[in-house]
Amino acid sequence: MVERKSISRRIFLAFAYAFTTILALSCLLPLVHTVALSLSGKTAAISGTVTFIPIDFTTMAYKAILEDKQYFVSFFVSVMRVISGGLLNMVFTVLMAYPLSKSTRHFPKRNWYMWYMVFTMLFGGGLIPFYILISKLGMMDNFLVLILPSAIPIFNIIVLMNYFRGLPEELSEAARIDGASPWIVLFRIFLPLAIPCLATLALFSMVGHWNNFFDGLIFIESPGKLPLQSYLKMFTIDTNAYTTPNMTAEQLQRIKDISSNNFNAAKLVISMIPILAIYPFLQKYFVTGLVVGSVKG
Repeated sequence: MVERKSISRRIFLAFAYAFTTILALSCLLPLVHTVALSLSGKTAAISGTVTFIPIDFTTMAYKAILEDKQYFVSFFVSVMRVISGGLLNMVFTVLMAYPLSKSTRHFPKRNWYMWYMVFTMLFGGGLIPFYILISKLGMMDNFLVLILPSAIPIFNIIVLMNYFRGLPEELSEAARIDGASPWIVLFRIFLPLAIPCLATLALFSMVGHWNNFFDGLIFIESPGKLPLQSYLKMFTIDTNAYTTPNMTAEQLQRIKDISSNNFNAAKLVISMIPILAIYPFLQKYFVTGLVVGSVKG
């Protein structure tokens, strides 16, 4: 019987490892293909023969990006959006999740606010009323339109609220007996215990702001205010547009040596670097951040 259980466990582990390996490759291989495409020659990129290894290795696409000023302007706009929007998201998330984590005995109107938030998650006014609202508020072609409409992330609030509710109630009761105010209880007790969850939600917020492109396409008109993902979405290289009488022979040759495929792939690779650089530092929190009630009293 023991031997049979051992064989069953080995078969299960084999299938589990095979499944997770396939899942990991499905996430990794598109990234490898994009990198290979960005480093491949024009002919190979156009013909679609590039898989996971660069063909006719060249860095012309990355050299061309260094001459694209709009790319770095949009990159800076996205960085500012992630920083300001992420901070705003976390402030509202904490300030709303903490009181909503209390019972109706301490917060009698709690359920009213909860149903209101859930309603906003399920129903919306639609794109046209939203566009009219943004226009009437005077936020068209304004940086604030990139961060204010998404300032209150309902999903993040619900996740943090459940995490707070999983913490021992005796902690806050003991602090109140010692004379601690609600602010002290929040910042000295609850937030330090919720660091894994906060780090996970911060990662969600940063990735969401960094990858969002739709609001920039419909609300932003000035190139200097266009976020990076919106710029990448609307951009298709036109070699004729890049050809000007003032170009040197070297610049003209560089334009001829690249195509829209490897040029845009190179831009995508550079745009992924910030998130890929941040994720390893938050990975240890990401694993346990959503485990509600992990702290035992």
